[in-house]
Amino acid sequence: MIEAELSGEVHLRRTTSDEYFTRPDPLEPTGGQPFDLAFIDGMHLFEFALRDLINTEEHCHPWSVVIFDDVLPRNVPEAARERHTGAWTGDVYPVIEVLRRYRPDVAVVLVDTLPTGLMFVLGLDPEDRTLREHYDEIMAEYRKPDPQPVPQQVLDRVSVQTPQRVLDAGFWKVLAEQRANPDLPDFHRRLREQLAADFGPAYGPDQVA
Repeated sequence: MIEAELSGEVHLRRTTSDEYFTRPDPLEPTGGQPFDLAFIDGMHLFEFALRDLINTEEHCHPWSVVIFDDVLPRNVPEAARERHTGAWTGDVYPVIEVLRRYRPDVAVVLVDTLPTGLMFVLGLDPEDRTLREHYDEIMAEYRKPDPQPVPQQVLDRVSVQTPQRVLDAGFWKVLAEQRANPDLPDFHRRLREQLAADFGPAYGPDQVA
């Protein structure tokens, strides 16, 4: 609940994200400008999180940033679809594997924030419809009943970055340069090269299928 006055130009919509993106002009509040930054933290269920990403990416720039909350549950009960814990991630975590399998063109950076982690999705393609076209197939394979089969590498936070390392990373400059000059060539390649310099070769252009 918002209880303090908000400064600046702010648009609030009392609706669900699914309903919002069925509107004739979802970008009306931004004057038709695609989103530069999106933070996905709504219903903690896999299908809602994936649909939010699908709809959001289609209304972003290639250099926009999408951030997911609650992708790194600390234990299996915390990842349950039916909430029965204090802190609760739900089953958002499969989005990590779905992106790596179906969208290897985007970069996924996991961040070790408390309590339940963040995921940055970079190098977007607003024209890509892979996730939308394979949605039913993805649901059939990745949406599981409780108890959730959370991969051990998710529980152990393998290959995650510290918040400070992400804040200090050079990829922000690549994004800012592309935003200032959208006609700069080879954006995705340059972004991947910088991510490799920031976080290691696993993020480099050679990892894109």
